[in-house]
Amino acid sequence: MNNISVIKNCYGCGVCAIACPKKIIEMKLNKEGFYEPFINNINACNECRLCLDVCSFTHNDLSLKQQNQIAGYAAWSKDENIRYQCSSGGVSFEIGKYLINQGYQAIGVRYNTEKNIAEHYLAKTIEEFAESIGSKYIQSSTINGFANINKNDKFLITGTPCQIDSIRRYIKKFNIEENFILIDFFCHGVPSMLMWNKYLNQVQKKIDQIGSIYWRNKQDGWHDSWVIAISDKNAMLNLENMKNQKFIFYSKKSKGDTFYRFFLGHYCLGEQCHNNCKYKQYQSSADIRIGDLWSKLYENNQDGVSSVLTITKRGNELIKSIATLQLIELDVDTITEGQMKTCPKIPISRSVAMFLLKSKLPLKYIAFICKSVEYFTKIFKHPNL
Repeated sequence: MNNISVIKNCYGCGVCAIACPKKIIEMKLNKEGFYEPFINNINACNECRLCLDVCSFTHNDLSLKQQNQIAGYAAWSKDENIRYQCSSGGVSFEIGKYLINQGYQAIGVRYNTEKNIAEHYLAKTIEEFAESIGSKYIQSSTINGFANINKNDKFLITGTPCQIDSIRRYIKKFNIEENFILIDFFCHGVPSMLMWNKYLNQVQKKIDQIGSIYWRNKQDGWHDSWVIAISDKNAMLNLENMKNQKFIFYSKKSKGDTFYRFFLGHYCLGEQCHNNCKYKQYQSSADIRIGDLWSKLYENNQDGVSSVLTITKRGNELIKSIATLQLIELDVDTITEGQMKTCPKIPISRSVAMFLLKSKLPLKYIAFICKSVEYFTKIFKHPNL
């Protein structure tokens, strides 16, 4: 068939589903726990190819052709509370505030505690956009958010590089690029939802009902902010004083948190993240790329500094016009210093991890088994070590 049904293990961006004029494409989790398109009525397909045209996975090149105006900045919000709440310097939130005040609608990502998923959603006010604050290191469900895109309104859209590449193809197809500002970020990859659901199972033994989840928290400083902090649904969150917020569940990467062991150890990233990511460093179809500035320049900074690459002239003009941001111009090499240079290699134990994630074994035991597999494989290959 001349449609998206031929695609497997793709980025799962969901843009094919919103582009389909017949609305017969659904996004479902596949057997490894990643979003994938499925056609629910194959006989209704007229093979118009729109789904393939907007799909970033089916193209080797980026949808943004000219990347000769890239500029780099260290940046952070001048509002100390916003800077503290956000994962790094608060740049994305300040951009959203600015554009919403300019008449834009924002499509960002929030965590839905009812469905236990990250989801794209539409925000028309700054208060609504505040739900997107903070990193979510799981794959997002995009359909409900992207379905709000139309030809008349102006939008800010934030997403992973592959999601944004497909969105750029979509808005170019319908000649509405001028209505959009696109932001992506330095992406590490997305882990399987099988792992996230198993992680939540252990959390829910300690919490009756999950209220809020933060993947990053700066109570111990920005450089030790790899934390999963979770509040009970009945707990009162004080967004104006997050430094003193108490969480019922607080687990840190530096103390062996199992989510980060799997995520940063690449045990259960999608195949597309290992084999088909073409978005490292400054390879982007966004107007602006953001992330944490893990440069030696800021190794003693504990407040959070954002790395910013402006990919287009429009993105550069926008970032310079936001008075609530502190900007320091830096070269691109410094901006990308601490970021992944290439796709992560597939660990020896990935197949073991993916198999065991479908079992009833707790995540900590699966992590131990994966580490053991890697250790004994290494000894077998290099017996003199």
